[in-house]
Amino acid sequence: MKKLLLFIISSLVFTLSLQAQDLRESIIVETDIFIVEYNEVYEQPIWLEYTVQCPDGNASRSGLDFWEPEGIHTSDDADYKNNVWDKGHLAPAAAFNCDRETLKKTFSYLNSALQHQSLNRGVWNRLESFERSLANFYEVNVRIEVIFPNQPDVLETGGHIPMAFRKIISWGDKEAVFLFPNKDTKGTTWADYLVKE
Repeated sequence: MKKLLLFIISSLVFTLSLQAQDLRESIIVETDIFIVEYNEVYEQPIWLEYTVQCPDGNASRSGLDFWEPEGIHTSDDADYKNNVWDKGHLAPAAAFNCDRETLKKTFSYLNSALQHQSLNRGVWNRLESFERSLANFYEVNVRIEVIFPNQPDVLETGGHIPMAFRKIISWGDKEAVFLFPNKDTKGTTWADYLVKE
């Protein structure tokens, strides 16, 4: 009986380590609205780039929720339950609400990061609004880099928590770089996080 139990435990450990080895640290995925490098081990994007397409769109996001892409291991609903982490769109829904089909594409978990709710709903959201204002006059290109510490905190569900987000916005001949900590940012403005203009 003891040998059988040891065999079962060894098989389970081997299977789990095999599954972990199958997870990729870097996958580049190009969609028609963004390009992303995704880390299946972290269950988080590493960077994402997009161009604002619909600064004044008005498609309804009613009933839309995040979905898991086929063939890629991403975060899921469980990572965002009963905690301070929002499903932070990196390519914002409001920049792609030309029509419902385009809007729906932003709800892929490839485009979602574990983002502190205060940051996501506050200064991050207001900077996205500024991007859309610029897009009425310029082509606006954005790159977001998701920054992790050497030893990131890991949720029980497997998602690794980013420590910061670098956002680079380019329009005309200008570029602005922001660095946002992934924490409560109440009482601040997005200009407080500008690191290079």
